Amino acid sequence: MSDVLSRPTLTPLAKPLPKPLIDPFGRAISYLRISVTDRCDLRCVYCMKEDMTFLPRDELLTSEELERLGRIFIRLGTKKLRITGGEPLVRRDIMRLITTLGAEIGQDGLSELTLTTNGTQLSRYAAGLHAAGVRRVNVSLDTLDPVRFTAVTRGGKLGQTLAGLHAAKAAGLRVKINAVALQGVNEDAFDDMIAWCGEQGFDLCLIETMPLGDTGEDRADQYLPLSTVRARLDKRWTLRRSATGAEGVAPGPARYWDIAETGQRMGFITPLTEHFCDSCNRVRLTCTGTLFLCLGQEDHADLRTPMRDGASDSEMEEIVRAAIARKPKAHDFIIDRARPQNTIARHMSMTGG
Repeated sequence: MSDVLSRPTLTPLAKPLPKPLIDPFGRAISYLRISVTDRCDLRCVYCMKEDMTFLPRDELLTSEELERLGRIFIRLGTKKLRITGGEPLVRRDIMRLITTLGAEIGQDGLSELTLTTNGTQLSRYAAGLHAAGVRRVNVSLDTLDPVRFTAVTRGGKLGQTLAGLHAAKAAGLRVKINAVALQGVNEDAFDDMIAWCGEQGFDLCLIETMPLGDTGEDRADQYLPLSTVRARLDKRWTLRRSATGAEGVAPGPARYWDIAETGQRMGFITPLTEHFCDSCNRVRLTCTGTLFLCLGQEDHADLRTPMRDGASDSEMEEIVRAAIARKPKAHDFIIDRARPQNTIARHMSMTGG
């Protein structure tokens, strides 16, 4: 008896974490964007057709499947996870998914769970998002002019999005405004947008339109190079290169600048004039379980079929690893009337930006 009592208590060895995901170019893949639906309550002219046909609901991943894949990626080293759409907040079970994934924030799990939204549903969900662990949201807003807003969104109401932004601010969520630069639509509005964001305490990111999907519009007519926009802004604003991204972490696709006059930050996402691929650390999972390795390339991996066929978590991890091993170095977006266009057939709402 005494011999038994004197034996030391052995602490079970922790299960070793799998090797992180590294692509063929040595980039650690630590950022996953999950599109939870292709549906949206707006019809923005740079994103989709006005008369869109959306996917049958039985083709979408269930909440349980999305949760499982999210956890698999977290185990493989995902630190930042962004929920996107379509408009993610129109999915009926969205708060269950966000709450479940929010529980993964912490030691050896996620460092951040974020959301990209058009803001129309934020009045309803902002407080719940904060309670679930979300601390920051990106809100798509291309103009502060109500008439232009309705035209760009093909029927949206600016007041609904502004109310959502106020609710997000009240709930303690940090807000970054995403605005797509559109020739002849909002090119004269960025000074007002910068001033308003400064008043509200929001950061601002301008984005060049990308050739994704048939929107019923001519991309060449829409395309506004941000190099042109930046030259105009320099005449009024003092922009100094920011040491970090708007989130205070390693930079993503945007290049950020501090605006001396407002104290806020401004980002430029320039996939056409100056691509951001060298430091790409992200992949995108669609609502149908398709893993796209690059926003501007078609190579992908089907995760839904093996998952529904009964693949174990370890087998799913190997499928993900095999896909990451094919991740391309860069996209090859082009918008130029004089050159062949590389237009990706899938819509932005399908891939999630």
